[in-house]
Amino acid sequence: MAKRAVAGTAARVPGTEVAAELRALRARVPQLTGSLVASVDGLLVAQDLPASVEPSGMAAVTATGLSLAHRIAQTAHGGAFHEVVIRGVDGYVVIYAAGPTASLTVLAEPTVNVGRLHLESRPAARAIAAHLTGPRRT
Repeated sequence: MAKRAVAGTAARVPGTEVAAELRALRARVPQLTGSLVASVDGLLVAQDLPASVEPSGMAAVTATGLSLAHRIAQTAHGGAFHEVVIRGVDGYVVIYAAGPTASLTVLAEPTVNVGRLHLESRPAARAIAAHLTGPRRT
């Protein structure tokens, strides 16, 4: 039975719908330079990244960051993780929980309006979670 559930889950991953969410997000936030969706175990689900960023490596690093953020949130407050913001010299990396099994990572220019980035990315993360966990029509 467990074997069947795993196979069914893999068959349900709607990569095209998730990729469409990433493209739509980039269209809504002009300072967005890239995005990706990764499973919690570091597997790439979909990406819209610049050529300078290796997708599989970034997915693996994102999963590590997500795991650490979950642990910090639980240790500090006993609650669940929602997002982590990393501000670097050349821009932002923000990781959003996309349901219990995935994350949405967005890369943005240093001039991005972070409030706008959150306003657009949070609903995208929820939509991606719905695509990944929702029932699929056959």
